[in-house]
Amino acid sequence: MDVVQRWRCKDWDEVRGVPLPRAFTSNWKRIDFFQARDDDIYIITYPKSGTTWMSEIIDVVLSDGDIERSKRDSIYNKVPMLEFDAPGLIPPGSQQLESVPSPRVIKTHLPISLIPKSIWEKNCKIVYMARNPKDIAVSYYYFDKMTNLNPDPGPWDHFLERFIQGKGEATLHIA
Repeated sequence: MDVVQRWRCKDWDEVRGVPLPRAFTSNWKRIDFFQARDDDIYIITYPKSGTTWMSEIIDVVLSDGDIERSKRDSIYNKVPMLEFDAPGLIPPGSQQLESVPSPRVIKTHLPISLIPKSIWEKNCKIVYMARNPKDIAVSYYYFDKMTNLNPDPGPWDHFLERFIQGKGEATLHIA
């Protein structure tokens, strides 16, 4: 089996009762033991809520508004996702972050109950981004259709019903 197929389009796993994509759970011990730094900045969002947009804004601010400096690399390298692990494509975010100089900007879709303890202990800066759930549902549906990261979302009405009920891959866990 191709290494990428081990985590793409698979049913979700659970971590402490929270359903998460396999690309978030395959490397869970690294997340539990992740060591935050005092000057870390965390962008915490529900998927499809403007994470990349906010990541770019914070990167430009930290670059003193220098747009050219901000173009130095792809956003997923400048602002790694803590829990993302795509074996065969990119190293785990938690591993990437070990070599990122401070201040690190880190994004995560983890619910508050799964945020590594060291983030709270270090009293890190947190930017929480929210978006209208209707817009999230539409964006998430088309994202799933396009990326094959999660199982096929099926027809829109079925996906939307699961999203509203908090079931399946569209589960909304914020606490």
